[in-house]
Amino acid sequence: MNKMIKLPIKAIENEFQSLNNNLYKMIAVDNAILYSAAEQLFKAGGKRIRPIILLNIAKSTSQHNPTSIEQKRLAEITEIIHTASLVHDDIIDDCDTRRGVNTVHNLFNNKVAVLAGDFLFAQSSWYLANLNNLEVVKIISKIIIDFAEGEIRQGTKSFNYNISMEEYIEKSFYKTASLLACSCKATVMLSNNIDIKKNNFYLYGKHIGLAFQVIDDILDIISTSKELGKPAGLDLKNGNLTASLIFTLDKKEKLYRLINQEFQFVNNVNEAIDTIKQTNSIQKAKDIAIEHMQLAIHIIERENLSHENKKNLLLICYYILNRFN
Repeated sequence: MNKMIKLPIKAIENEFQSLNNNLYKMIAVDNAILYSAAEQLFKAGGKRIRPIILLNIAKSTSQHNPTSIEQKRLAEITEIIHTASLVHDDIIDDCDTRRGVNTVHNLFNNKVAVLAGDFLFAQSSWYLANLNNLEVVKIISKIIIDFAEGEIRQGTKSFNYNISMEEYIEKSFYKTASLLACSCKATVMLSNNIDIKKNNFYLYGKHIGLAFQVIDDILDIISTSKELGKPAGLDLKNGNLTASLIFTLDKKEKLYRLINQEFQFVNNVNEAIDTIKQTNSIQKAKDIAIEHMQLAIHIIERENLSHENKKNLLLICYYILNRFN
């Protein structure tokens, strides 16, 4: 696959340029420490994949109208919700760096990081309420519930080699795909275009979200810390058993010993990664991601969208798949 695949920004360039400035304005707060902690997250950068997806959906589905103020704000709200979830994830996973910079709890402490995450969730909720659309408030609020559900499911299955592939996919939905599924649907709801089926875009977001998470978990195994911008093998270290490892369990019994030891010895994580790489488990995990992405592609190909808009939504799919090629 072509390494030069890029996220489609040209059609939404004006909206995207204002996004970062608006994010800083939205997290403004009088408390210097809290603001500094929140600002640290946005300074770390990131590709802003989620708002790019939403702004492209808004452009594709808004009938003869420019992207509305509400749709732009929803894209910003979604990025703040995602960022808030990362703060809490980093505390739970004891992750010292993200995107190559110090995490909030590493730079400050756990208390400040928890408060910073809570603050971002609260800010996003306030801006969400100001959209004055009860149905959108309901569907976006579910994302935060799903985040908690996903973390609990992950925590209760920590170092548990009896986890099934179905349980792994369900957890991945709650932790990642729910945000994309719900926010994609909400963006269409705000377009007020009766010719567009909202649930199709819910499914589009769900499938690209699941593919994204499976690929992210593969990268945790096959990439270096420098490439990831965070420690490699962190999922294994924290007992988060992902698709590649689950597939390997049937082939390599030594993994059971390493999991029972909770990867507590220095070389345990590297030993597990080497064991996984000796099988076709990484490819089988990739196949799951490809299957979900094919479903997302099929949904968009059937939609009654302009050629250019359809191409941009498909490019997003190919970009996400291209992350591990």
